[in-house]
Amino acid sequence: MLFQCAFLPVLLFFTSAFGQYREPVSELCLGCICEASSNCDRSLGCEGGLCGLFKITQPYWIDANKPTIPLDNPHAEGAYERCSTDSVCAAETVKNYMARFAQDCNNDGRIDCSDYAAIHRLGGYGCQGQLDLKFGQTFRACQSQVQSLSPSIDVRSGNSAADIFKK
Repeated sequence: MLFQCAFLPVLLFFTSAFGQYREPVSELCLGCICEASSNCDRSLGCEGGLCGLFKITQPYWIDANKPTIPLDNPHAEGAYERCSTDSVCAAETVKNYMARFAQDCNNDGRIDCSDYAAIHRLGGYGCQGQLDLKFGQTFRACQSQVQSLSPSIDVRSGNSAADIFKK
C-alpha cells in the first residue's frame, strides 16, 4: 500500500487525463523552443508586448503563475519584465505554462517537445493550429541538429538513453 501511495504522484505526472504519456520539459526541449523563439538572444528586452529570449507575453507569464527572480514580488511593478528577461526565470515560466496546458497537440498519443513547442507558440488553447514557417523550421532544425550530435538522445523528449534509467 505504501508503494502504491508513493508511486501515484509519479504516475499522475506522466499521465494526462486521457492516459497519454507526458514527457517532462527537458533542457534540450527548452533550448530548441528558445532557439526558435529568438535564436536564444539573451540581450533581448521587451518590445511589442514580447519579452526576453522566449518572447513571453504578460498573459503567458500570468498563466504560468507569475514566477519571479529571487527576492522579487509577483505583484511588484516590473516583475513580469524582470522575470521574462532573466533566462532562468523565463525557463521556469515556460515550464510552468507547459505544466498547466500540457496536451497532445499533434494527436500522436504522446505529449512531448513538439507539443510543447506548439503550446508555447500558439498558446494553451490553440496548439493544434499550424506553427508559423520560421518558428517551425527553426525548431525542427534544432531538434535535427541535437539528434545528429548525439544519436542516443530522444529529440522528442530530450532524454538520453542513460537518463531513462536514472531515478
